[in-house]
Amino acid sequence: MDRAALVLAARDTIARGSQSFAAASRLFAPATRERAWLLYAWCRAADDMTDGQDLGHAAQNLGASPLPDAAAMQTQLEALTALALDSEAPVPLPFAALREVARETAMPRRFIADHLAGFALDAAQWRPQDENDLLRYCYHVAGTVGCMMAVVMSVAPDDEDTLDRACDLGLAFQLANIARDVVPDAEVGRCYLPAAWLAEAGLGEADLADPARRGDVARLALRLVELARPYRASARVGAARLAYRSRLAVLAADGIYGTIGEKVAAKGSRAWDQRVRVSTAGKLALLVQALMRSVASPPAAERGSLWTRPRAG
Repeated sequence: MDRAALVLAARDTIARGSQSFAAASRLFAPATRERAWLLYAWCRAADDMTDGQDLGHAAQNLGASPLPDAAAMQTQLEALTALALDSEAPVPLPFAALREVARETAMPRRFIADHLAGFALDAAQWRPQDENDLLRYCYHVAGTVGCMMAVVMSVAPDDEDTLDRACDLGLAFQLANIARDVVPDAEVGRCYLPAAWLAEAGLGEADLADPARRGDVARLALRLVELARPYRASARVGAARLAYRSRLAVLAADGIYGTIGEKVAAKGSRAWDQRVRVSTAGKLALLVQALMRSVASPPAAERGSLWTRPRAG
């Protein structure tokens, strides 16, 4: 498949897999947009292979044990990724997309490896024990994507502070996702809340799906949203260093995912009556807000107290 066909297939994947990312990606300059779609195609396929999903939907119920083929799928994922990066051999479309974007951007291999490590945690049904564990997990599954997207947007691989702030946005996105999906995740045997948080709230994993405990679950979701806020503020500082259209796209995505988290917090125990979404009108309003932020200097946001991704070597 030539590059143009790869891009079209990747565009279709993001359109069906994430309306929020698809909307934000339209704001990128054409070359950056195409590379973002290519990267998304691989990330989406890798996630689906790990979770037994199709474009992020219809997650399998894990029950009390991992999916029988979870280890085999992880091995296949790692093997296909290595084959795409290290050879010209034919590979499935999402891996060919990764090959293309990795070569066009000189993507650091460590970000790809760290992202794969997150899928290994999911395949093993790993559970975070404390807040540090939670943030480390968020780094592997989403912070790494922030770093890779920063490289797609021409951030230098040695610009550690900007990469940290790109990672921060990924952490904030994932915390919002966990808050939104804590109940449906629990219904299929998944839990991303730290064991220490559950113990403090007097909850077991099974209680997360119990409608009678929604008030307690809502307090934990609020805790996730509050945890995300300083990472969002840090990310806006990094966004200000990007080319204008990339800056606008990042700020729009931040607005959409930030609003999802804040809506979960505002709804309290009613947050899981139906899936929290941002309407088309809401996205347009957030685009206007992003436009305003894109031409203004963001408030200072030091990273001293924030969790920081592991460094190369």
